[in-house]
Formats: sequence, structure tokens, C-alpha cells
Amino acid sequence: MVTSVRMAPPLLIILLVIHGVSSGDWGVSYSPSHICALNDSSVIMSCTYTYPTGYQIMRVFWTKGTVKKGQERTDLSEDPEYRQRLQYLGDKQQNCTMRLSHVKDSQKYYFRFITDKDKAMGMTGVTLTVTDLQVESPERVTEGDSVRLTCKSSCTLTDRATFIWYRNSQPLTERRDRNNELLLQSVRREDAGRYSCAVHGHNHTSPAVQLNVMYAPRSVSVSISPSGEIVSGDSVTLICSSDSNPPALNFNWFKGGMFVGSGRIYNISKISSDDSEGYKCKSINEHGEKYSDAVTLNIMYPPRNVSVSIIQSGQIWARDSVTLICSSDSNPPALNFRWFKENESSAVGSGQSFSALQSGRFYCQAHNQHGSQRSDAVTVTVKVVGRLVILYISIGVICGAAVIITTLLIWRSRMKKRMESQMNQSRPHDRRKACNVELSEPVYMNVTLDMKMP
Repeated sequence: MVTSVRMAPPLLIILLVIHGVSSGDWGVSYSPSHICALNDSSVIMSCTYTYPTGYQIMRVFWTKGTVKKGQERTDLSEDPEYRQRLQYLGDKQQNCTMRLSHVKDSQKYYFRFITDKDKAMGMTGVTLTVTDLQVESPERVTEGDSVRLTCKSSCTLTDRATFIWYRNSQPLTERRDRNNELLLQSVRREDAGRYSCAVHGHNHTSPAVQLNVMYAPRSVSVSISPSGEIVSGDSVTLICSSDSNPPALNFNWFKGGMFVGSGRIYNISKISSDDSEGYKCKSINEHGEKYSDAVTLNIMYPPRNVSVSIIQSGQIWARDSVTLICSSDSNPPALNFRWFKENESSAVGSGQSFSALQSGRFYCQAHNQHGSQRSDAVTVTVKVVGRLVILYISIGVICGAAVIITTLLIWRSRMKKRMESQMNQSRPHDRRKACNVELSEPVYMNVTLDMKMP
């Protein structure tokens, strides 16, 4: 495709005439004599030539550059570098126009023809200047600024030239260009990248230029190493990361709102459960600062602060007992509890609660996968009030039964007496007390109390 450039006016070039032929009969006209083209574009070198009547054209070709005296000119159509790129559009009469595609180097080209009697060449030739497109932009801008990028070339391109802009080799979908300029209003960090330009209709694209957008830290985060389970006593490293331009070099660390250190990396040796409070880092560069979200460390540790609380529970119809509750602080929470009586090696119970049926000093031991701890011993006194109540109730039941039996026996005896004698004189009877009951005559009973005291 032919490049869009402004051409110089036609120029008539006089040929060097060989063997004394009059130069007035020989001539070559190059139009234009100077062409400026974009790299990798195509150009047409318009050309006409004349020669004396009676001469027959035997060969025509284009050649380039200067040669040493006596050295034969090379036909570019036979040069491997030009063979596929050069197309002769003229004839063997007057037209010597040539098309050259994918131009690469600045060079000077000449038309040469050979007749049946002589040969000649246009000595001035066509000067081809090959140039690149260049993007001009500021080296660095700050987020929020307005930025103007310019696509330039040493060639004078026509006003009808349409410019295409690319960011990171991708064409910009929005047409934000004005002539050969690209205007970015209120530039964002997403606008950073490598910008290049091209002219519509040409294959050549300018070298890319980096647009560097400066901005304050964002996306500040804290990572934990090691990333797995943290156990009390381990060493832990906190790492602060952020996205900023230029990269942040200043970092501050805060624990529960209090400053505890500086630097991108914060180390905690022999960590404890007291170190689980939320940590934040602050990332700083010359354009601003930002805090990360708080990170709470989940620190595993064995039971501590193990204690026993006492709950009295009287059970009237059974035995008195004292309920003991074991409490502890651990992570994860302790689920395994064992109970011991002081000075005894074997456990007397398990579970978070324990019912003591006898007096003594008891303690508990709490366990999780990271260790165990025992509580201090507590003194437990089991009272026997409940047992006396049971004894009194048992005696009352027996006495009540005895009264009923005695009453029945008395009633039966009196009925018998009445039948033997209705008029017998009453005689005095011994008073017997059995369970606070007065009897008119002796009654004997055999009651056995079978009560086992624990």
C-alpha cells in the first residue's frame, strides 16, 4: 500500500550519456525526487525517460546506491533482498515507474536503461528516507493527572492520515484521539502500560513507550508464615504486601492499635495466646498510605487456669452428694477431664462435672491435644443429715405399723371378753407403752430393723 506523504515537485534529471551521444536526446524525469516513507510501508517512484529516435530499448531496470568506477550496476529485480518487494510498472518506451513495498532502509535509487547502441542512467535518482513512528509521552504521571501522548514521525504525513493507538498491543476501543494525539483525562492506574501508534493503511507500528502511573498504596494485606496451625511457643512471621507505584518501602506494624514495629516483615518469637490480638500493617509511599485489615492469630495452647467450683446438692431419698465442676482456658477447648482424690493415684471420675459422695480433697485434670494441667485441690465435706432423716422416717413407718397391729389385737381381745361375760367387773390393767400407745393388757411384738449405714 502506498504511503501517505507529501511529495516534492517533479524534477528532471539529465542522464550521463555514454560514447558521446548528445544529452539533449536523453533524459529521465523522477517525480518526486525525494520520498519520505514509514518503515514497512510501500512507495511508488514515478519515472519517465527519453532517448534518441532510431534506438531500440534492450533492457530497463532500477538500481541503488553508488558503485565504484568500472563496476556494473545491479538489477534490483535480481537481488534476493528486493526480488519479492520490487514491481516494475513501466514499459520499454517511456514509462519507468517502480513500486517498492516493505521499505526498510533509507537509500538512493536510479533508473537505468540499455539500448542496442548505448546505455545510460539518471544520475540524480530518487532519494528514499525511511522513518519510524515515535510516541512522545511524559515519563511518569500521577493518578488523576491529564496526559497527552503524541504520535510523531520525521515524515510530513497528510492531514487525512488516521492514527490508531494501542495499549499493551491491544487496540484502544474508545476513540480518544485528536489528530495524532491521545488524551487521557484523569488518568487511572489501569491506564499504565506500553503505548504504541500506527497510521491507518500502514502495517508499521511505532515502538512501544511505557506510561508510568504513580499511585498511593492499595490492596494492603497481611500474610502469615507458617500458614498452618500455630501452637503456643512457635515462631511466627507476618508479611505486609501492597500494590503501589513506586513500591512502598516504609511499613509500620500495629497490635490492637498500638505501634509494635516497622519493616515489611514482622517476627514474633515464642508466640503465646496473649499475641492473638489483631495485627495491622500500614504501607507508605510518597503518594499516600493505607492500612491493611486486622489479622487475628488463632494460637493453639494447652489448658491453663484450671479450677474447680463446688455445687451442693442434697438428695432426700438417696444419699447426700457434692457436685464439682471443672473449668479451664485452652484452645481448642478441653473435652477430656479426669478427677482425682488427693493422695490417690487412680482417677475417681471423668467428665467436666463430678459427684463426690464422701468427704475429702479433690482436684481435676483438663486435657486437649496440646497438653494438660491440673487444678488446685478443694476440700469437700459430705454431711449425713440426709441419712438421719431416712432413719427417722424408717422408725416412724415401723411404729405406725405397730400401732395398727396393736389396735387390731386389742379390738379382737375385747370382742372376745364381751362374748364370755357381759357383766364382768372390770379389773385394773398394766399400762404398757409401745410407741407412745397405752395398752390395757400386755402385747408382745418382735420387730427387727434392718438398716445399713454407709
